[in-house]
Amino acid sequence: MANNIKEQEDILSKLKIQQLNPMQEEAISVIEKTANTIILSPTGTGKTLAFLLPLLETLDPNIDEVQALILVPTRELAIQIEQVVRNMGTGYKVNAVYGGRPMSKDKIEIKHSPSILIGTPGRILDHFDSDRFSRESIETLVLDEFDKSLEIGFEEEMSGILNELPNIKKRILTSATQGVGFPSFVKLDNPVVIDYLQVKIASKLAIKKVSTETKDKLPRLLELLLHIGNQPGIIFCNFRDSIEEVSTFLDKNSIGHSCFSGGMEQKDRERSLIKFRNGTSQILIATDLAARGIDIPELKYIIHYELPHSLEEFTHRNGRTARVNAKGTAYVLKWENENLPSFIDDAEGVDITRQAKRKPQYWETLFISGGRKDKISKGDIAGLFFKQARINKDQLGEIELKQDCAFVAVPLSIAGELVKKLNNTRLKKKKVRISVL
Repeated sequence: MANNIKEQEDILSKLKIQQLNPMQEEAISVIEKTANTIILSPTGTGKTLAFLLPLLETLDPNIDEVQALILVPTRELAIQIEQVVRNMGTGYKVNAVYGGRPMSKDKIEIKHSPSILIGTPGRILDHFDSDRFSRESIETLVLDEFDKSLEIGFEEEMSGILNELPNIKKRILTSATQGVGFPSFVKLDNPVVIDYLQVKIASKLAIKKVSTETKDKLPRLLELLLHIGNQPGIIFCNFRDSIEEVSTFLDKNSIGHSCFSGGMEQKDRERSLIKFRNGTSQILIATDLAARGIDIPELKYIIHYELPHSLEEFTHRNGRTARVNAKGTAYVLKWENENLPSFIDDAEGVDITRQAKRKPQYWETLFISGGRKDKISKGDIAGLFFKQARINKDQLGEIELKQDCAFVAVPLSIAGELVKKLNNTRLKKKKVRISVL
């Protein structure tokens, strides 16, 4: 499918990607001809697309069973890959399953046999143990961010899963770090390694140092945000308590934001990312959980509010900006008596006295209590807002459609009015609740 030039061009157009990068082109070529492939490439270089395009070639539209299994270390990465596949518009059914969401949802979706199943090892093994779907047609296996899965401690679950896959013909492993060992249960015989970790790409990342005279970095953080102005970015913290402290401070200074950490419920984490993606909040305050495997747009900057503990953390955080061919800035916020680790020694000082005017929040997010399982499409939702609410195209922002609900960005100034007009109206055959998220 993806081999057909026109079909690949159509997919890239839907994803708003102009062309593949060298790593992706090499990976696609190798995976198509090779049984076992390892992709080593930094965060943000497009490994997901590099394995998805050739994976599509392995699928048979006439087989109504799971044919490709993608194991990932985190819920966020599972959701991200699922969304990418949906956005590709291939016609193949895809579902993501992971801990933290009701098992009943998984059962309903798996019952309809997706061609591509994505999941965290623990949840996939649960489904294997309960024999909820056939493994006979699974011929392609992807272990995405394999290093992270081992680091988290999923080795036993992955071993149990792989031992129940008798017909694997193609294995694809990805990692953003070097020197990861591969346990024998992976059965990775004579793999072809695509290694772009050491490739020197002209970096468009600027690393800037912002010093504070006291240990209290919050006032200086505010100055920096006012200097940057209205651009989306992430403030990285090391601890959940730090996130709460920064969040409280930004609330007091009327700067909209969302939070993201492992201490939050899965539903709340997902909704924080939705609001960040659609522009309702331009700032995400996060732990290193947001450094890898989440679906967010290209960022102009990130801020190291607290210094990372290692080069790897520093690299993954920075990988959220200056991705592929774009420019970006990583700001390092430090107390003047605080020693920078050796891997941040090249940070330049920056003058932030010039301040941009931060515009007030423009978008708000509305929740709709209906989704794909109700046969509702994005077009149906757009039609509801255009025809019944009489808004124009400029007033309708991003629409995110989930299995059982949807989220729509609309101007904050008319959000309340839209809720009054549209709440408890019918969308397709379902009466839906609409509320401000």
